Amino acid sequence: MNISVASNHPRYEGRITLILLASIIGIAYGIWYAYSVFLVAFLDDFGWSRSSLAGAFSLFAIVHGCMNPLVGFLCDRIRPALIMALGSLTLAFALYSNSIITEVWHLYITFGLFTSVSVSLCGWTPSVVIVQKRFQHRLGLALGIVSSGIGVGMLVIVPLCQFLIDSFGWRIAFQIFALISIIVILPSALFLLKNSNPLSDKEISVPVSTRANRVQNGHGIVFADAIKSRQFWYMASAFFFGGVCSQTLHVHQVAYLVDHGIAALTASGIVGLVGIASIFGKTGGGWMSDYIERELVYVSGIGIMVLSVLVLLMVGSVGSLAGAYIYAILLGVGYSATAALMPAMMSDRFEGDNFGSILGTALFGSALGAAFGPWMGGYLFDVFGSYTIPFSIAATCGIIAAVSGWNARKLRILNN
Repeated sequence: MNISVASNHPRYEGRITLILLASIIGIAYGIWYAYSVFLVAFLDDFGWSRSSLAGAFSLFAIVHGCMNPLVGFLCDRIRPALIMALGSLTLAFALYSNSIITEVWHLYITFGLFTSVSVSLCGWTPSVVIVQKRFQHRLGLALGIVSSGIGVGMLVIVPLCQFLIDSFGWRIAFQIFALISIIVILPSALFLLKNSNPLSDKEISVPVSTRANRVQNGHGIVFADAIKSRQFWYMASAFFFGGVCSQTLHVHQVAYLVDHGIAALTASGIVGLVGIASIFGKTGGGWMSDYIERELVYVSGIGIMVLSVLVLLMVGSVGSLAGAYIYAILLGVGYSATAALMPAMMSDRFEGDNFGSILGTALFGSALGAAFGPWMGGYLFDVFGSYTIPFSIAATCGIIAAVSGWNARKLRILNN
């Protein structure tokens, strides 16, 4: 694997950059996906309704989405690694704040507001901007490697979270994660800040993959023109509906499996398997997208994710543990398309000096989907006592996301 930035960058520096970025977002988004485990703990400890608990996550997703355009704007003007260093400090504070809540509205403040802002500062948007500037020649693979850190986070953080809750309680679990964010994220961000040269970041080699609607001047497409384009709105639509599908599953999967007779620790291990599968899905999908059309890989991934919903519903009907593992593999491989490929598809169309702002705005669509899906799942469960309807809606949204991505492809071909 030859991942390097340009001839004047040592090869090892590019690899270290990818590893550190993967580690940072692995912790940040491992906490995101660990919420499904904390949800069960809150149910046992406080007896709050699932819609209330899902609402806290929905607020988290909305605030995270609102922050993405701002973070993208900042990344266009200051070094993203500095933003990530700040995020590590605020994340530690937010996680400790989560450990001292006693009322449901406290959770909305500490997790829905504080934690979401912190994750956005040290999360996906600054990571993508760093990668997009430095690894254009193998953008799909580089983004796949970095985003696979989320899978590692799911594999490590979610089961670790369940272990800590079982051993010490959920309050201590939050405090330990606050310490981890300081120990791992802050030094990693400072290393990236010290060893990145903003001038040499511009000296990227020419991509070998086909670029759609590439602007040939040095500044790229401006923000105002980007958000007026049909391609942008097709992409934003794919972000939204893909987010509804994937996040409905991620937030409610542990509760669903526990409801159908699977032990909580086993269910958290199944989430870890989702993470393992996503590592292969993101890295492999990113690699493939450098050689064939990214939209084809994206639509295929969405199809696999929709299939995972059907398998999960079957697990609920027959109570098959083997079926739960099959579901985890399908979801891990399928939802990877919504994470690793979409930023690369955005870069194909909108790379340039305003890329951070454009990407952050499009990611707001993903955040709205991530907010609506979990809340919808919790609300409909409270009404009907079943996840059948919300999971069916999630699958339908996945199909719409695939159609949006396919339409973006057709428009790209037409414009070319």
